[in-house]
Amino acid sequence: MNRSFLTLLLTLCLSVHCLSAQAKKQVRLTVAFYNLENLFDTIDGDNNDEDFLPEGKNQWTQEKYKQKLHNMAYAISQIGSKNGPDIIGLCEMENRQVLQDLLAEPELRDLGYEIVHFDSPDKRGIDCALFYRSKYFQLLDARPHPVRLKGEEYIKTRDVLEVNGLLLGEPVSFLVSHWPSRVGGEQISLRRRMQAAQVMRSVTDSLLQANPAHKVILMGDFNDDPTSASVVQGLKAKVTPEDLAPQDLYNPMAKIHASGRGTLAYRDVWNLFDNLVVTANLIGGADTSLHLLQDKKSGDYAYIYSADFLTQKTGHFKGYPFRTFSSGRFQGGYSDHYPVYLYLTRTIEE
Repeated sequence: MNRSFLTLLLTLCLSVHCLSAQAKKQVRLTVAFYNLENLFDTIDGDNNDEDFLPEGKNQWTQEKYKQKLHNMAYAISQIGSKNGPDIIGLCEMENRQVLQDLLAEPELRDLGYEIVHFDSPDKRGIDCALFYRSKYFQLLDARPHPVRLKGEEYIKTRDVLEVNGLLLGEPVSFLVSHWPSRVGGEQISLRRRMQAAQVMRSVTDSLLQANPAHKVILMGDFNDDPTSASVVQGLKAKVTPEDLAPQDLYNPMAKIHASGRGTLAYRDVWNLFDNLVVTANLIGGADTSLHLLQDKKSGDYAYIYSADFLTQKTGHFKGYPFRTFSSGRFQGGYSDHYPVYLYLTRTIEE
């Protein structure tokens, strides 16, 4: 075998190796959740929106509405990356139109988002929704699951939103929820959140029973912390990722909560009501399958986006999330909650 042939063979082998190496890349997607804090329009609707009308208690004018839209659009565009999250669950918006108005804002209009939304029976008229990029997520179907409070059917609360599809070709479902509030006291109202948790868990179990490889991300304003009974017993979410069984759920926000951080504050006490919970099959696994990206330094699987611009700079609530209203006065802020997010990663062939 002459030297020229050996050189040619080596060159071909190197070329094939380089092509093979170039044919794979690691993709990182951002999944987030954000409570928009009363994103209402200025139109008198069928719901109890009297406070958010120009003549209402909040004197909710078109100018204030436009500022709120701009603020929320900018905040969303910054979560996780400078192009916004690829999937984001949302709550506390009045209707589909305000979501369309939100996506029409300059910060979001070119980011390729599409909407999943259903009107809920909530007495205040606020709903849950999901924005997604069809570039990565192929929507298959979606449906709302009502949360009927036994013995208190007169209390109308938000549905659990189920969104099913293919994320980078893998079957993934997103469940978005806004559990009943703590009105009347944390313990008195706990059974309402327990029932919302059980609906969410039941939907998850059904998805896993149909396909154990199905991946589910549950998110929402649970109005409870990762260690609350509704989350640990009702949703049955584990607070550590070790020794997870295939049917288990893991709450990566629990580690953050244990450190004393939160997504909202009341009377100088921080709570972490905004939760991201995942099925066990999203922890670890092969690089060629979707899984949570773990921070190598902190060990965290999820994060609070507590940017400086989202934080109150002065006054009694200094250091709190910079909200739209405070003590009944318009502040021009963002939300009384910080958003939360995580990263999904997978190696794919280009």
